[in-house]
Amino acid sequence: MPLPLLRRMRTKRPDRGSGLRVPLPVGAGAFSCEVLDPVGQALGGVEVTVTETRGAARTVAKATTDPHGLFLATLEPGQYTVLLTGSGLQPNRLTVDIVPGRSEPPRRVQMEPSQQLELPPPGTWLFDPPHTAIRFIARHVGMANVHGRFTRFRGGIHIAERMEDSRVEVVIDASSINTGNNTRDAHLRSADFLDVDNFPEIHFASNRFIWRSGPKWTLQGPLTMHGVSRSVTLDTTYLGAVNGGYEQELRCAALATAELHREDYTLNWRNMLARGIAVVGPTVKLELDIQAMYRNHDTPTPPE
Repeated sequence: MPLPLLRRMRTKRPDRGSGLRVPLPVGAGAFSCEVLDPVGQALGGVEVTVTETRGAARTVAKATTDPHGLFLATLEPGQYTVLLTGSGLQPNRLTVDIVPGRSEPPRRVQMEPSQQLELPPPGTWLFDPPHTAIRFIARHVGMANVHGRFTRFRGGIHIAERMEDSRVEVVIDASSINTGNNTRDAHLRSADFLDVDNFPEIHFASNRFIWRSGPKWTLQGPLTMHGVSRSVTLDTTYLGAVNGGYEQELRCAALATAELHREDYTLNWRNMLARGIAVVGPTVKLELDIQAMYRNHDTPTPPE
């Protein structure tokens, strides 16, 4: 989109200053702002934190902008720091002076994109198991969360010349499930749950890489578990690439999360409840904390 057009878009936005008013408590003032995205459109969901600049730097207000990009707070007289943050955006910091009985027109704040992390170079990247974790959290029916992990898995990332054409594949040994309780783990491996004798592996292969903003990506693809395949979405944050570790090999890292519905995989929790079996709830949060190493014929093999 041509830059002159963007400038025209910004100048056509209505002036909200005369219309945004709030009843003020006795002796208080107000601060308001209208937050815009990098192309000048209203930006909801930006986190706004207001902190006193004197004394213990106490946070006095914290909220997110509404769908119209607006934030408003009544404050005691004094000086404050206002910090605005959002995914894929550079933080924006303001200093404001609050005067009793005064409500200034909303301050217009335009956010800028955060610096893009350099993407990993094209090629094959294999998971480094000692520095990778596949975890899950499930609500135990009527009780606290159950935390667990899979301890045996393999997989990697193929980075294409065009990042959107890249692929991720993960193969998990279903019998390696570990929640810290031997009795519960044996039950999870049984035919009531994962049925590892008949379905020894859990498999995910992405078929779409979608850039969202900044370091945020969405990965989509089928997850096969318990003999059933369902499309899942992994909300992924790319954490960067560095030279480090064993013989200074090139590494990249990412954190991905997804929510799975157990009944999608014919794990019928209601049926087990009816039989008096205490089980985890119908949804499971999956988290992949990945560190991968660039692999080619010159790459050293890390020690076991």
